Amino acid sequence: MKRVIMTLNIGKSSLRLRQLLVAGRTFALLSLGSMVLVLVVGIGMIVQQRASTSPVSSMKGFAASVSNGLFSDMLAMELPGTAKADVKPSISGHQIGSFLVRLLTDINPDDPKSLLASQYPGLEGDKTTLLQGGTGTDAAVQPEDHESIPGSGDGADGPDGLSDADRPDHDPGDTGTVGEGDDTDAPDDGQGDTGNSGNTGTNGDTGSADPDKPVPSNPAKPTTNGRNVVFIYHSHARESWFPEISNKKTPESSTKNITLVGKRLADQLEKLGIGAAHSSTDYPTAIKNYNWNLSYKYSKQTVLSALKANKDLKFFFDIHRDSQGHKETTVTIDGQEYAQIFLIIGHANPNWEENEAFASQIHDALEKKYPGLSRGIWAKTTASGNGEYNQSLAPDSVLIEVGGVESTLAESYRTIDALAKVVSDIYWKDEKVTAPLNQTKK
Repeated sequence: MKRVIMTLNIGKSSLRLRQLLVAGRTFALLSLGSMVLVLVVGIGMIVQQRASTSPVSSMKGFAASVSNGLFSDMLAMELPGTAKADVKPSISGHQIGSFLVRLLTDINPDDPKSLLASQYPGLEGDKTTLLQGGTGTDAAVQPEDHESIPGSGDGADGPDGLSDADRPDHDPGDTGTVGEGDDTDAPDDGQGDTGNSGNTGTNGDTGSADPDKPVPSNPAKPTTNGRNVVFIYHSHARESWFPEISNKKTPESSTKNITLVGKRLADQLEKLGIGAAHSSTDYPTAIKNYNWNLSYKYSKQTVLSALKANKDLKFFFDIHRDSQGHKETTVTIDGQEYAQIFLIIGHANPNWEENEAFASQIHDALEKKYPGLSRGIWAKTTASGNGEYNQSLAPDSVLIEVGGVESTLAESYRTIDALAKVVSDIYWKDEKVTAPLNQTKK
């Protein structure tokens, strides 16, 4: 009988066992690491959601996050009786398609740069969020900040280079009540513009009447009795328009610029009985070693000085112009072209909701009286701009962009006249009306 002898290679078995243990340990470590990563990301998202000042979290329901026209269209789809005949839909097929693409891919078809944003975080930093839209809002067309405009401390700025002392529109660095002096800056638009869609008979306010003519006293007209309650200033005072200047490369000027629009707003408010102070300070001239990137730091000092000098100030407007073309910043109302408005809110302001509420009053009033004039309320963070815009200094403070680089002064003035009426209505609605001094009981 043969003996069968079996041998066991313990070394080989031990090697396999060690390989199995190593593979198991690696799998366990990967599993544990994945679990920890998922937990950390999940906890981070929960914390961010609770602590974030995202505009969506400030909305009280879905209806508040869409325009009135879009919400009405949605209701009409379910309630046929609410549909209005011959009314243009508030949202087009192109906008719907663009929205779906952005929802599914996070890529904006109208902005090729968004295709690279997910791979290059720096490109994603210019996101601007729509807080409230309206008839004139296109979510794909966001307000654009212009790039740094070269300006030296001596005030030279190309073909329009003049020092502040040489400017014909105001004294150097003035910050005072306007509406009492000359108005040589107002151009004649040749259309009999009245500031209310060219219709002087609507409310009897001619808006564009000769400012040199004394305003007749009206005992029934409310007034602030000489108190300045509105402050208007410009962080980028040299913003201008190509059709208005000879410089066709850079839309900026030290003489014909956005300060004229601010002065117009102050003048119109004065005519409506509301005291307004206007600062037309030209920071490239006024600030030694001027740095464009510190524009809002400079203008903040202007606002603080105004607050210190006048405790009655309530509304604050930083007037700018957008950097987009004529098509994106113009609307036709009753046959006349108006420069459209962007209302900008800074999310770096911890109390930005208060400023948004103020901007919402302006937007809603414009939407009611001048449909399409407002392009909505937009929020910006420090990633897409200054992010604060001095709005933490007052709850009733907002940055307003009027028109774009291809707008005209006439278009901007029509818009400002309309804005002045809206601001006046808001002020008298919120404040107790002070009767004129010459109003007495009989």
